[in-house]
Amino acid sequence: MATVRAHMARDLLTVDPALSLVEVARRMVERNVGAVLVLEGGELAGILTERDLMRALARGLRDDATVADSMTRGPETIAPDESMAHAATLMIHGGFRHLPVVEGGEVVGIVSIRDLVQVLEDSAPRGA
Repeated sequence: MATVRAHMARDLLTVDPALSLVEVARRMVERNVGAVLVLEGGELAGILTERDLMRALARGLRDDATVADSMTRGPETIAPDESMAHAATLMIHGGFRHLPVVEGGEVVGIVSIRDLVQVLEDSAPRGA
């Protein structure tokens, strides 16, 4: 199976933990993404997903709510030279759909469940 590097998204939407949840939601809609990477001092501090936003809404979203209030801190990561099979295992067992890709301490991409589906579709045998 191919490596994560071959299938990861490189055009990342990154945000600061102090940014408002409403602003981040707007940016996610504009970019049509399901997750943003939260950087603090240039390092990965967390991830904020659609699921995190839904939980914030269910709790009663305050006007002053920030990314830091709802992000998942210290998310699982993967190296770009790992296999997509390893990425799939991490996502399935962890119950999440987005996996930050980190190389040498720097965020270089993100792989999503959608990327995994594409790999499976590309490798599946075609019927006659």
